Amino acid sequence: MIEVSGLRKTYGDFAAVVGSDFEIERGKIFGVVGPNGAGKTTTLKMLAGLIEPTAGTATVAGFDAGDPEMRHQLGFLPEESPLYEDMTARSYLRFFADLYDVPRDVASDRIESTLDRLDLEYRDRRLGDVSKGMKRKVAIARSLVNDPDVLIYDEPASGLDPLTTNSVLDFTEELREDDKTVVFSAHNLYHVESVCDRVVIMNEGRIIARGSVSEIREEHGDTSYRVFSDTALDGTEPTADGRHRAVVDTMAEVEELQDAAKAAGGSVTDIRTDEPSLESIFLELTGQQMPSPRTAADTAPADEPAADRHELEDSP
Repeated sequence: MIEVSGLRKTYGDFAAVVGSDFEIERGKIFGVVGPNGAGKTTTLKMLAGLIEPTAGTATVAGFDAGDPEMRHQLGFLPEESPLYEDMTARSYLRFFADLYDVPRDVASDRIESTLDRLDLEYRDRRLGDVSKGMKRKVAIARSLVNDPDVLIYDEPASGLDPLTTNSVLDFTEELREDDKTVVFSAHNLYHVESVCDRVVIMNEGRIIARGSVSEIREEHGDTSYRVFSDTALDGTEPTADGRHRAVVDTMAEVEELQDAAKAAGGSVTDIRTDEPSLESIFLELTGQQMPSPRTAADTAPADEPAADRHELEDSP
């Protein structure tokens, strides 16, 4: 659906994007992450045909990214997306549907359906009188009036409250079910981690990591295992609930603890897999911290970090 080869954009002596290569399959969600100045927005604008690359190629839905015909297959959402604030949501979306020559009856059904899915209220209120979250939802609806195959969203949840953010992310996942191809950038790495099929991490114009989140973890992160037993073993420490815990780096060490517990007449009662977050990998790769605010629903309690947890009723 999208193929990028040797994509480069320079401004004088400054290289905003340096030789990017990646492919995105139809019906997938693709995340582009990196700090400010990494080249994310420049990359998305080249894909959308809004700026011309200095070198390299980008093909979107079978068209060169600079081909005007490609834009009929594309919905683009910039990070800052001012609306015509004297219009209502309905009139604003009908205006853009007319620009795309969408038949009125088709446009009306599509607009109402999209607004329903986005749970957007106050459809006949002036856009200047609605919240930032409502405006963002209208901008997302605008990107869909022409029923495009490809959607490119630059920071779609930027600055939104947690409830609206979750709504936007849920809707993004629904677009995958509609067989839409979605490319979006984000500062919040937790959002990328939760919805993206594949990710590229950019820094100083270059892609420094790529793949699924699990592939990036495997290549660049360190997984550890917390093993809880009902008896003291070498290398374990007591816990508040009377058990004993060890932290190890390999499944071979987990199995050794299981064997040792069994030999001591006890058992391993719990194994928790702690995988590195995308944020921690990003920090390790770039040496830069990215803001990653999370809602209470997004994060586990401090004494229960996110993990794959395996409760064992009997000893192995």
